[in-house]
Amino acid sequence: MARQVIIPKNSPPPLGPYSPATRAGDTIYVGGVLPTDAEGKLVGDGDVAAQTRHELELIKSVLEAADASLDDVVFNQVLLRDMSDYAAMNAVYRTYFPKDPPARFCIRADLVRPEFLVEIIATAHVSRQG
Repeated sequence: MARQVIIPKNSPPPLGPYSPATRAGDTIYVGGVLPTDAEGKLVGDGDVAAQTRHELELIKSVLEAADASLDDVVFNQVLLRDMSDYAAMNAVYRTYFPKDPPARFCIRADLVRPEFLVEIIATAHVSRQG
């Protein structure tokens, strides 16, 4: 099966050897999205809600670059630096998935930089027309 690397315009630079997303068949795997802008600068310093919003907007742009949308997301993985941020993250998250949200797990984890409060990984499924 052929795979396609997806790099949307103005995508933040990866912090390691990975692509923002990869499509394999009808499945789109969005790599760990971090709260950085197109220049790699932190967004939402100390604010998990702002970081969550920024990351979900990045996921949205990655999916749009693959002719998909947030409605196609079937599974999310959420990593929080501190579980005390769970309610604030969820308040933003539910605005992006207000009806029939995808399956998800959320765990506490040490993230790649201490200023990162949340990281989100998404998997989307898009049926091909034809």
